[in-house]
Amino acid sequence: MPVLCGLILAAGASSRMGTDKALLPWPPHANDGTTLLSAHICALRPHTQAVMVVAGRNAERLQPVIAACSAEMVVNPAPERGQFSSLQAGLRAVVERGFEGAMITPVDCPPLSAASLEKLCAEFARAVKQGLWAVTPEHQGRHGHPLLAASAWIEVILRAPVTGNAREVKRAHARYFASVPVAEILAGAGMNTPAEYAAQVQVRPRS
Repeated sequence: MPVLCGLILAAGASSRMGTDKALLPWPPHANDGTTLLSAHICALRPHTQAVMVVAGRNAERLQPVIAACSAEMVVNPAPERGQFSSLQAGLRAVVERGFEGAMITPVDCPPLSAASLEKLCAEFARAVKQGLWAVTPEHQGRHGHPLLAASAWIEVILRAPVTGNAREVKRAHARYFASVPVAEILAGAGMNTPAEYAAQVQVRPRS
């Protein structure tokens, strides 16, 4: 299986949320200082050799969390260009570090369980041997994150214009993607508003 680097996209302005989504408590009722960002880093770390976080104008706010979790920061100098520009900035860093693949997630979706991530990694290893480029989790017809991508998909993303869209790239190369069923309800487009964040309390009860 390709050697993976975790890549968390966290450069958004969080304008609809009203506060930086990366620093929201996770789970929503947590009071131990765990945030969406730190939860994602901890989730990806056992399955990758390094974890990188793409930040934007919020780099100074995110740096303490990134450092405390022993991750690395990549700064998108123009995050206003959109998430695709952050994806490209992060993947360039992944390639420069010599990694052969990436486990990619936006910060504003719930991290998957260790069991689901292990299943994704196992299926990714099989998919790559069959000539596929990537796998994504799927639950009841809805796809989510993280996406596990091999070098072929990374190269296509890096060749695309910065105005591109990862969903469009995936659609154009759908034959190279595989879906992996997981138990978790997937957030789809992520949590963008306080109401969407609060709704996670209903599906993720206190332990």
